Amino acid sequence: MKAANIGKILGGFGLLLLFSSPFTLFFSSGSFAIVATKVVAGLVLLGLYVATNFKQFGQFASRRSSFFFGSTALMLLLTLGALVAINYIAHKKNVRWDLTEQKIFTLSPQTLLTLQGLDEPVRAIGFIPPDHPAYEALQATFERYHTEAPDKFEYSFKDPRRYPDLAEKYQLTEAQTTVVLTRGEGSSESHTSLNVISEQELTNALIKLTQVSQQRVYFVVGHGEWPLEQPVPMPGQRGRTTSLSEMKQQLNQEGYSTREINLAGGTTVPRDAALVVVAGAKGRFSPSEVDSLRQYLAGGGRMVYFAEAYGEPGPEMSGLLAEYGVAVDKGVVADAQFNGGSPYVVLSLFYGQHEISLPLSQRQLNIEFPTARPLTVLTQGLAEGVKVVPVVSSSPFGWAELTPDEKPAAGEGERTGQIPLVTASTRTTSGAQNRRFDEARLVVVGDSEILMDSNWGHEGNRNLVMNAFGWATSQVDKVTIRPPDRAASTLQLDADMLNRIRFVSTDVLPLSLLGVGLAIWLSRRNK
Repeated sequence: MKAANIGKILGGFGLLLLFSSPFTLFFSSGSFAIVATKVVAGLVLLGLYVATNFKQFGQFASRRSSFFFGSTALMLLLTLGALVAINYIAHKKNVRWDLTEQKIFTLSPQTLLTLQGLDEPVRAIGFIPPDHPAYEALQATFERYHTEAPDKFEYSFKDPRRYPDLAEKYQLTEAQTTVVLTRGEGSSESHTSLNVISEQELTNALIKLTQVSQQRVYFVVGHGEWPLEQPVPMPGQRGRTTSLSEMKQQLNQEGYSTREINLAGGTTVPRDAALVVVAGAKGRFSPSEVDSLRQYLAGGGRMVYFAEAYGEPGPEMSGLLAEYGVAVDKGVVADAQFNGGSPYVVLSLFYGQHEISLPLSQRQLNIEFPTARPLTVLTQGLAEGVKVVPVVSSSPFGWAELTPDEKPAAGEGERTGQIPLVTASTRTTSGAQNRRFDEARLVVVGDSEILMDSNWGHEGNRNLVMNAFGWATSQVDKVTIRPPDRAASTLQLDADMLNRIRFVSTDVLPLSLLGVGLAIWLSRRNK
């Protein structure tokens, strides 16, 4: 290639550097040093163009090179103008896309529903200094909440070292990342605080702050039920223990207060019971215990029953469940096609038309049942006013294995097809004396191991159980999809690094591509 042609290409690069310098100064970098470097480099390249094309300048005005040079400069100006316009529009529109696999930058339906349901403004105060490693992440989380509810969610940051009065007022602990949520003013102000900053924790704190009173949940004990916190051996797994501590923690976070109750001796269910839970009873219930539960439901009570694969509650409890249209059959549900590695670990996304399962169905979340008992929806012998519907069922390839062994297969006399795994029953009780609610509600889940800590992390399981509690206690806002357990890999970037990334992405890369295209165009034009 001739020196003159090389000079023209270098001159084009020089113009590109000169024309892009204002963009670098006002948009991409703001560094005078970088701008000065670009201006000097552009002048040097233009000088090389002049040196290699000096002889042609006398004929410049009479030859087509004048048009060529002018068109090149105009093209550069138009291209740079387009880049500036695109960046300006993108900045004003501020459109964002969450391309992460687990949508770690997208608020969950529960969070959106909670923000929409705020009846008065809530203020979030982050008590961390600006140089704290969690500052920017917490600010981004607050901003997402504020964007969804600008009139109901406000936030600010306070350095606890500079505001000792606030630290004392909210009883802050040193060396912890603390957020305080407040609502109301003066003597009517209420607040709650949290130290683990995540969407789930923040949303649960909002729920706890705005609810009127706690929902008291009684867990029945005395029949080998799973303990809420005390570890017990896991079935069939020597040396491993489990409990329901994670479920209890979730209940507390969502505004439930848990208690244990032993109904032996004819103890009645307390009047403050919003819900009674039977979590994996392995022994039989006495007639007096079942009578207490029967009276509780007949007066508009609410109960969730989790069946146990390795125990039988007895004929009295079976009779009570039958009155509400549900029978817990013998055996364990198996599925050779829809399973989690074992036919006995049944996976299901086969939902009925019910409020509990509607959010799960919309998200197509699988439910994992480790050891599910088969249920039957009854049509005869029901108490007056009872209606029952299946909520979750197995796939059409399921069957009830009566003799579980290492090689399960549907045998003669074993029930096959789509088997109910979760049911929901209602009964009108508006005419009952001393009624608690106008409608009794009963949810029967064919598996109690779904509550274990080892299975609670499964997103579908957790939402199914919490939706069942929410529906049973008539809390519509708690029948939703909660924030998932998001494993996010994050990279901490300081301000200087962010500035470098912005400069490279908005200045160096676009201008480099433009320069390469310009060089190719000039090379072909000069041939």
